[in-house]
Amino acid sequence: MARRTIVGIGIAAIVGGSLGIPAIAHTVKTDADVGATFHIEPNHNPRAGETARAWFALTRKGGTLIPLEKCNCQLWVYSKLTKGTSPVLQPPLQAIDAEQYRDVPGAEIVFPEPGLYELELRGTPKETGAFQPFEFTYTVTVSPGTPVKLEDEGKIVPTASPSPQKAFEFPGAAIAGGLGLLLLLVGWRFLARRSKFDD
Repeated sequence: MARRTIVGIGIAAIVGGSLGIPAIAHTVKTDADVGATFHIEPNHNPRAGETARAWFALTRKGGTLIPLEKCNCQLWVYSKLTKGTSPVLQPPLQAIDAEQYRDVPGAEIVFPEPGLYELELRGTPKETGAFQPFEFTYTVTVSPGTPVKLEDEGKIVPTASPSPQKAFEFPGAAIAGGLGLLLLLVGWRFLARRSKFDD
């Protein structure tokens, strides 16, 4: 049993690390009688100049989902670098399916440069009294990518051709793989010594 556990953990760490599989991260907040589960793809690690998809699973108290069609929702993106009061982007929301959620508010966002941004989602019910007005803010860290510039009418134009993505770019891949291999070797050595003493 011990041998299977050690070997299983080692193999999982090696495979997970080498494939670059990070843990799925979600941010959950509540305001008034509305809860929101927020996620931004890919893996809560958007890159400047590349399309990221943000979505918000909204629920009323009791767990009933609030689809976009029942919410007057708006999304603003502010740069924390400039600390301006005007949003740098106001991406349109659309109803999307994400994980087990259906028709939730989502948006495609291209952050113009790396740094800290704040996403602000506000909403009021289309049907009076369905839920209380809400406001959620989320801080997002954007990694370096392809620089872009904002043009008139909110269009985004890349300033350079995007460089091809490197395979297995997850930063913890090498560490996780190495630790998994080390755990696997130590486990096998321990079990080999133990079986010698048992003989």
